[in-house]
Amino acid sequence: CRRPLGPLLSPQAQGRVLLLTICAAGIGGTFQFGYNLSIINAPTLYVQEFANETWRTRTGQSLPDHLVLLLWSLIVSLYPLGGLLGALLAGPLAVTLGRKKSLLVNNVFVLAAAALFGFSRRAGSFEMIMLGRLLVGISAGVGMNIQPMYLGESAPKELRGAVAMTSAIFTALGLVMGQVVGLRELLGGPQAWPLLLASCLVPGVLQLASLPLLPKSPRYLLIDCGDPAACRADGRAGPGNASGRGRRGAGAQRPGVMGAGAQRPLSSQIYAYASAVFSQAGIPQDKIQYAAIGTGGCELLATLLSCLVIERAGRRVLLTGGYGLMTCWGSVFTVALCLQGSFSWMAYLAMACIFAFILSFGIGPAGVTGILATELFDQMARPAAYMVCGALMWTMLFLVGLVFPFIMEGLSHFIYVPFLCVCVCAAVYSGIFLPETRGKSFMEISEELHRLNFPGRSRGPAWAGPEVVRSTEL
Repeated sequence: CRRPLGPLLSPQAQGRVLLLTICAAGIGGTFQFGYNLSIINAPTLYVQEFANETWRTRTGQSLPDHLVLLLWSLIVSLYPLGGLLGALLAGPLAVTLGRKKSLLVNNVFVLAAAALFGFSRRAGSFEMIMLGRLLVGISAGVGMNIQPMYLGESAPKELRGAVAMTSAIFTALGLVMGQVVGLRELLGGPQAWPLLLASCLVPGVLQLASLPLLPKSPRYLLIDCGDPAACRADGRAGPGNASGRGRRGAGAQRPGVMGAGAQRPLSSQIYAYASAVFSQAGIPQDKIQYAAIGTGGCELLATLLSCLVIERAGRRVLLTGGYGLMTCWGSVFTVALCLQGSFSWMAYLAMACIFAFILSFGIGPAGVTGILATELFDQMARPAAYMVCGALMWTMLFLVGLVFPFIMEGLSHFIYVPFLCVCVCAAVYSGIFLPETRGKSFMEISEELHRLNFPGRSRGPAWAGPEVVRSTEL
């Protein structure tokens, strides 16, 4: 699939097409995940007041405080529940519609959710907010799985790691943008919160306007669709990553994607705990929202740095080092929480540990875990692998968010000890068992995994024919 139907674009033009593909896929993919994860924090009190007022209008009675809190918890929890449904939906969509078309169709959920958010106050219905959060969660679940799959299959092997890392960059960018747009001076005020929730419409429209102009995944066209002509035609647009071979029943066992279900929920709870630590450090209450933007900026900075060095340092170094540093800073953070009553400066140490922890997360686990599902699984297993990883992450995000208040009450200052155990296990596993995939084609990675799992056993005769095997199944 390297030979196009017409003349190839120049390397500079191919680079521009690849950059536009990254931006078009990211703005409606993982950007939406980070954005909708963070914007819900700003209108907390206003949505609770709206729900109570709506109930009072309907029944003539106010909701008890505990029911208001329960209703708000449902609104927040419906997002990861929708993400779980989206992760399960992503695999069938990727197989039946293809990667690019799935990203486009996924925006239907965003458009519907934005309409529900925008008209919820006028309609006097907090149920519309709940349904909107479920739909935007489905969109995030689909986008988080299909975007790295699409980019990983479209990029050349020398840039595959850096290109796939952009999924983490857009997640961090979405977090920061959600924090900025949610400021009281912008859309975080008492009158503008429906517009804040409905602002997810903007990234969706941008993707619908730009992505149709860009190439499809060449591996999907060649291996799944059995259409070499279309693959060669799209090959003119950029440096595709297609191989003329599709395996059925590859046979090699793949290592689990370590920490895929725990790393994002853990970082989310660090964000949740940050406000309390900033308050204890003496930051004025009205300034804490600006300090919180700094935490999102740290993750964005770290993921940008990781994107620059991943093809030099390799996946295993970043992943093992990231989890190791997270363990280190999480341990110091726990000690600082225990001693903050004895030493006044411990609050500042805890605040510094939050920034260091997020930097460590961003430089390794935030992006590298998303790359592994693309690189360690072949064309047949990749959609199903993303389904499993996505379902695990969203389930953990839901469960951790649900039980975190109880863990915080029960373990007090030792709240992050269980998460630190996960980081230690992930660091050891990735350092010992994870094969390095830097600069290798998908076929080379598959062969190396076969040698690791079945030493001394031949994988069979090399492929020699021009025929295409339609190999993707769920």
